[in-house]
Amino acid sequence: MTAGSAAPDDAPPDDAGTDASGATLTHAAARTPKGMHDILWPESTRWERLVTRFAGFVEGAGYGLAVTPVLEHVAIFNRGIGEGSDVVGKEMYTFADRDGQIMALRPEGTAPIVRAYVQHHPVPPWKAWYVAPSFRHENPQHGRYRQHFQLGVEALGPSDADLDVEVVALAFEFIASLRLQRVTLKLHSMGDYLCRPGYVELLREFLADRRSQLCLAHQARYDQNPLRVLDCKTPECEDATEGAPRFLDNLCEPCTAHFARVRAGLDALDVPFTIDHRLVRGFDYYTRTTFEFASGAIDAAQNALGGGGRYNGLVEMLGGPPTPGIGFGLGIERILIACDAEGVFATEAPPLDAYVIDVAGGESAVLLTAELRRADFRVDRAFDNRSMKSQMRSADRSGALVALFIGPKELEKGTVSLRPLRSEEDQRSVPRADIVAELRAQLQKSTSKETPEHPT
Repeated sequence: MTAGSAAPDDAPPDDAGTDASGATLTHAAARTPKGMHDILWPESTRWERLVTRFAGFVEGAGYGLAVTPVLEHVAIFNRGIGEGSDVVGKEMYTFADRDGQIMALRPEGTAPIVRAYVQHHPVPPWKAWYVAPSFRHENPQHGRYRQHFQLGVEALGPSDADLDVEVVALAFEFIASLRLQRVTLKLHSMGDYLCRPGYVELLREFLADRRSQLCLAHQARYDQNPLRVLDCKTPECEDATEGAPRFLDNLCEPCTAHFARVRAGLDALDVPFTIDHRLVRGFDYYTRTTFEFASGAIDAAQNALGGGGRYNGLVEMLGGPPTPGIGFGLGIERILIACDAEGVFATEAPPLDAYVIDVAGGESAVLLTAELRRADFRVDRAFDNRSMKSQMRSADRSGALVALFIGPKELEKGTVSLRPLRSEEDQRSVPRADIVAELRAQLQKSTSKETPEHPT
């Protein structure tokens, strides 16, 4: 868990009781639901900078921000992800609203963006990026939360393999910009609706001969979707599928040519990748190119930073015209955990420029603080008529570079006392009319002596 966040369990506290209906009654402090966490300042500053960096990367490639509802009709995910998937069958939050409609909290980012495309008919090619929470009722672990946040892009319209290259390379370059080095790009192709059925039947026959060797869950339902057995992380399924037929050996000619072009494009851009024959992703909508980024710096069970692929039939599944698409999603929490493990992107909240200390009362501190903020300085102040000593402690804790004093003597002389807090310079008196210029000069002098590195 990153600093400033928490994911407590949801067991009733020791002093909890129940009312006549059995409902829990408690006066204990309120807490987040199990598997959900708060992101507080200053950790949230790192989130802001991560999102800002991502936006700069993808907007430079023509992607615009799309914001969709947290709630969607459940059919959006049943059709796209697949009713047989764990996400739909076991993890998705669903409920009937007051109108009797069955709704779902968004479990992933692609289907809502595609639904928006179908509904609003933007002219293709249409490129969108998003930052959004997703919800899955999973067993909470470090790096796995019931509410997690994703950054992602979706590009709809072209079927060109060069678009696959662009999308994969965007994700790779963004991750590399964070100075993460222990990340592997896994690449694969899942074929299309022409060649996939033949491969699935071949795999089904292979698994039928090894049914007793599969994990209990897949012994019962391997034949419903054999591809999910390849994606199963249990030792039983991994051992049983050793030597299984390979997708890449059974692609049709167009899919083979498409995947060859993707690999050639990534090679041309010096984007390293490995072919992973087990990489089939967990959603029914994927076709052709699939990819995933895995960190070697964090626990293997939760090391996927994100991934994506093509979904050339998803628009039609949601009622739109035939429209190819490709995209990816990256987990913010997972990325920052990987950054912590590698000791990179350790940004801090920018320090305050000044802290106003008021021992004069009246409107003087209100006016000075407002003037400095209008001049684009980062400024805070003390309240509640606290003592000079107490205000100085607050100024020091705030990280401010300068303290500005207003007392009776300063009011009488029309001045402000300026005290540098992060250097050995002496306090000095500044005419009230010159304080903006003097503060700017002081800050420039301080930063010229030592310029800390703050990755953007």
